[in-house]
Formats: sequence, structure tokens, C-alpha cells
Amino acid sequence: MDEWMSTRAPVGTLHLSRFKDPIYFLLKPIGWKASESREGDVIAPVDVPVGFVTDFASIPRVFWSVLRPDGDYTYPAIIHDFLYWDQSRSRDISDEIFRLAMKDFGIDRITSTTIYEAVRIGGGAAWDENVVAKRNGEKRILKVFPDDPRVSWNAWKTRPGVFADG
Repeated sequence: MDEWMSTRAPVGTLHLSRFKDPIYFLLKPIGWKASESREGDVIAPVDVPVGFVTDFASIPRVFWSVLRPDGDYTYPAIIHDFLYWDQSRSRDISDEIFRLAMKDFGIDRITSTTIYEAVRIGGGAAWDENVVAKRNGEKRILKVFPDDPRVSWNAWKTRPGVFADG
């Protein structure tokens, strides 16, 4: 058990700030170290940089009374958001990392299965939207953070010089 805990775990505590709207950005990097996927393949660690912009779990508002966007699965959801933005791994692997990270956070089986299955069914649209957004020049890693809590994400992302390269 000790070996498993040391090889598959979150890396770094969650430090965030937010825009006026419920869009957040990391003030410190986070990550996740994997051991093995369900097929036995080693999964490389995930490193989410400072400044990454996320909406936590993309749960439709109609379900918020049961599954909040900022539930106990927030950390795995940020890892998953980053993987969907970065797209250096396949969508299947990104979703599997999300599933394993929720397990690592002790999310109960019903909740984690519900969220995972919803991502498998509906996540393709978000994946494809990110492809288009990146192609159109959108960025999601800030190098300059807003100091006015009234600024929205849509207003901030139009400002020149606020994003990290890449």
C-alpha cells in the first residue's frame, strides 16, 4: 500500500485565484504521478503550470445540486482540464488519468463513475472545441494575473501580454 501511495499521488497543494466569473487560475503548479493504467502501461506524470486557467469540473448547471463544479474532485478536474487543453496525450488516456486521480482522492465509486462516464460520453465536444480554440490562437496559461477581482475571464484574455508563450 505504501508503494502505491508513493507512486500515484497528487503533487502540490491547490493555490488558486479567480476572475469575476467562476473561472480560476493556478497560483502554484500542481501535478499527478501515476503508477499504471488499466492496461498496465506506465502513464507519465502530469505537471500543470502556474497560471493555467480552468473552470474546475465542467458540470452542467442543472446538476449542480448533486455534483458541484468545485467538489472533492476539483484537483483531478484541473488535471483533466489541463490534459484536454494540452492534448499531448490521447483523449482516452486523459480520461483514464482523471478516473485514476479521482480514485486517489477517495471520491466514492458512484460519483467518480458518474463523472467519468459523463466525460466519456460528452467530453469529445470539449476536446474538439479546444482544438479549434488553440488553432484560433487562444491561450490558457497566464504569465500576468489580474489584481482587480471585478475583471472577467473574457475581458482579461483580450489583453495583450498576459499569456505565457506556447
